[in-house]
Amino acid sequence: MGNAGRNGGEYYTPRPLIRAMIKVVDPQVGETIYDGACGSAGFLCEAWDHLRTDNLSASDWDTLQRRTFYGQEKKSLAYVLGVMNMILHGIDAPSIRHTNTLTENVMDIQEADRHDIVLANPPFGGGERKEVQHNFPIKSGETAYLFLQHFMRKLRAGGRGAIVIKNTFLSNTDQASVALRKELLETCNLHTVLDCPGGTFQGAGVKTVVLFFDKGKPTRDVWYYQLDPGRSLGKTNPLNDADLAEFIRLQPDKTDSAHSWSVPVAGLDRDTWDLTVKNPNAPEAEALRAPAQIIEDMLARDAETAVILEEIRGML
Repeated sequence: MGNAGRNGGEYYTPRPLIRAMIKVVDPQVGETIYDGACGSAGFLCEAWDHLRTDNLSASDWDTLQRRTFYGQEKKSLAYVLGVMNMILHGIDAPSIRHTNTLTENVMDIQEADRHDIVLANPPFGGGERKEVQHNFPIKSGETAYLFLQHFMRKLRAGGRGAIVIKNTFLSNTDQASVALRKELLETCNLHTVLDCPGGTFQGAGVKTVVLFFDKGKPTRDVWYYQLDPGRSLGKTNPLNDADLAEFIRLQPDKTDSAHSWSVPVAGLDRDTWDLTVKNPNAPEAEALRAPAQIIEDMLARDAETAVILEEIRGML
């Protein structure tokens, strides 16, 4: 359930990617985990599986059951699936609310409303009513941008977030994109960006990245990892845990490799705060030929073809 699929513009997150995000964020018993666009509750269920061990005390078990996992979902079917999914995983009374997260004014969020960890893959595209956009300091018709502002404010100081978002967020030059990147870098430590390959989300026509950040300290360096499974991903060949093993191994130390590198924020353009994924270790693409050169090469091949045809004619 929720392994992959599409429902009203929402793409369900592959379980291997969810597990990798959870391993990086590393939730602990006693911390609260929140997903404000929980869908079928894939993130919350995988976080439960991550925390549930055989040696849990009765107190810890009660904490996981009652005071750890929190979600919100707008769509009725997804809400029902999410509650059912959590119950089937062993959470007796899921704390999932059937509501539109974006109708909450982010400026009204209090400390008691905040969480230690946010894990989410909010819907992108779409479009909320103008009155909903007034709940956010940075106005945007892009639903994912509104969710990102919500998640940043739902984190406690020192809290940890891992959010899936379209990769165009890193480079778009519209006012909302630039302002949101600036706020993210100045109020959070965006320590890791995981660049996912096409086909990670089955049926989605866009590429995505995962933003990993800690609330409360500005970003100094961003570590990028460009995921390359070495094959085309699709319905019969989906992302698996082995594809993410190197990322999980290198991430704690932010190690440089053929697929990973770091970028200091001090070197970013302050007008655009552009965070585009540019792997400095990738081989340079072969320079494209000039149009005049292409025409010249075509004419040369035509001349060679004419000579060969004349030779063949002479043999007839």
